[in-house]
Amino acid sequence: MSKSKSHQRAQRRAAGKGGSTEVPQPDGTRLDALTSGGKRATEVERSGDLERLMASAKRLAVAKKGGATQAVLVVPQHHMDLAAHAMRMAGVNGSVKNLSDTKRRSVR
Repeated sequence: MSKSKSHQRAQRRAAGKGGSTEVPQPDGTRLDALTSGGKRATEVERSGDLERLMASAKRLAVAKKGGATQAVLVVPQHHMDLAAHAMRMAGVNGSVKNLSDTKRRSVR
């Protein structure tokens, strides 16, 4: 399934200047974005479906086990509460940001 223009834009913005998008992980999944130093792992999930948010949070957990120190889940603003809940359920510490990068919520 192809990704929307806004999803691709969010991936590129999250990866930064020297970072990568669609990074393969050891479990066979792909991470949306990883910064050049491998410090920040980012997943973009535009749907408000709890199962898909949980899957994104689990991909972030795998990335943190692989060496990333920061995990960020990027969602539309009206899904931020649900995304924070999904990250807590998956046991992932990190942050939830909205697509326009104006709001951020820490998840511990």
